Amino acid sequence: MSTTSWTARPETAVDVAAIRDINLAAFPTPHEADLIEALRADPQAWMPGLSWLTESPGGDLSGYALLTRCHVGDSPALALGPCAVRPEHQRRGAGSAAIHAALRAAREQGENLVVVLGHAEYYPRFGFIPASGFGIRPPFDVEDKYMMALALDPERPVPSGVIRYAAAFGV
Repeated sequence: MSTTSWTARPETAVDVAAIRDINLAAFPTPHEADLIEALRADPQAWMPGLSWLTESPGGDLSGYALLTRCHVGDSPALALGPCAVRPEHQRRGAGSAAIHAALRAAREQGENLVVVLGHAEYYPRFGFIPASGFGIRPPFDVEDKYMMALALDPERPVPSGVIRYAAAFGV
């Protein structure tokens, strides 16, 4: 398996179709690709500069990570996802590069809390821990280890309560 040096960058207007293609390739249904489009159309959810792509040295767009506005209780937070990598580039760092870049951008924009529903073996590498450790609960039933949270600034307080996702998530 080769190791690729990925370049991460925020999406631009010309990337919308490529982002859809990455998500259609990565998932068995168009659900995630459609979700991204619905989030992009929601001014309450969409956060400029928090939709990130990874590009191979040859210019192929391969990985994607999205952060959108959600709330924990009444406090603003971010939801990570969808995240996707073209199947031929999976397990080579494209997804990690996109996620690291999106989290760094969120930190630079002054955000403090990110939640993710995902693989309990994957997301801890970015610093995510079970959200219940912060007193954060999802609005649906899910095993504790899959609902995770990350405080971007350990000096700032982290809100607790139930996560309120953007309407496009349908929860």
